[in-house]
Amino acid sequence: MQLGLVGLGKMGFNMRERLRAGGHEVIGYDPRPEVSDVAGLAELAGALETPRVVWVMVPSGTVTHETIVALADVLGAGDLVIDGGNSRYTEDGPHAKLLGDKGINFIDAGVSGGVWGLREGYGLMVGGSDADVARAMPIFDTLRPEGDQADGFVHAGPVGAGHYAKMVHNGIEYGLMHAYAEGYELLAAEELITDPQAVIQAWTNGTVVRSWLQQLLAKALKEDPGFAEISGYTEDSGEGRWTVEEAISHRVPMPVIAASLFARFASRQEDSPTMKAVSALRNQFGGHAVHRISESG
Repeated sequence: MQLGLVGLGKMGFNMRERLRAGGHEVIGYDPRPEVSDVAGLAELAGALETPRVVWVMVPSGTVTHETIVALADVLGAGDLVIDGGNSRYTEDGPHAKLLGDKGINFIDAGVSGGVWGLREGYGLMVGGSDADVARAMPIFDTLRPEGDQADGFVHAGPVGAGHYAKMVHNGIEYGLMHAYAEGYELLAAEELITDPQAVIQAWTNGTVVRSWLQQLLAKALKEDPGFAEISGYTEDSGEGRWTVEEAISHRVPMPVIAASLFARFASRQEDSPTMKAVSALRNQFGGHAVHRISESG
């Protein structure tokens, strides 16, 4: 197929390479001229044969919305826009309507695979009509991992379902990463364990906790033993928060994912007000010693 790809960052650039290697003609646009094939969205639209397919791979939120609004002005009836970013699923309906008012179709696609997707393939979760998904299947089949389609691709439902599935996927990712991280810290704290990295490395085959994330932890520890070169400050890109909010809305208990999200918040506090309050309370009711900040500190 021929398609346009908007956004050539870490994910988009590699996706363009994988699609081209799979025989597709990809015309990419990015504000950085050194990686872009065209100078702007209007030129991108003009370079594509109708009916056109344009994949949007830009940061979620304002940038995605502005891109879709701009595409609505340069595309036409019968064209198809795929939002492959980490948009919140509640934005998909309004975007589908905005484009649909001009006869432009819409698919939301959750994409997993990170920087490894170029080689390993991308896990895909899409939402949209049967006809639109079938039209874009050659693209999805090239991007997904090799093997059975069902093991790397799902048409999760109508518009919004793809990003909802990806939101839950990322919430689970939060919990998994934190469990592995806690296990590593306990191994590192015990003097009987002489090589925590070797233990985690040994878990990569034959164990019930083996996974790609666990393999990446072993790799990261090998590259930076004890994580001496990085801080524990950890951002969250939004999907974990949205997952917890959905859990509250649906009254689904989600203690593990919620705790992993709050742990990320705690990682950004140099000195926790909560723990200061706990220390003060222990001193008040039991006379327990507190560690005071020196005047010079």
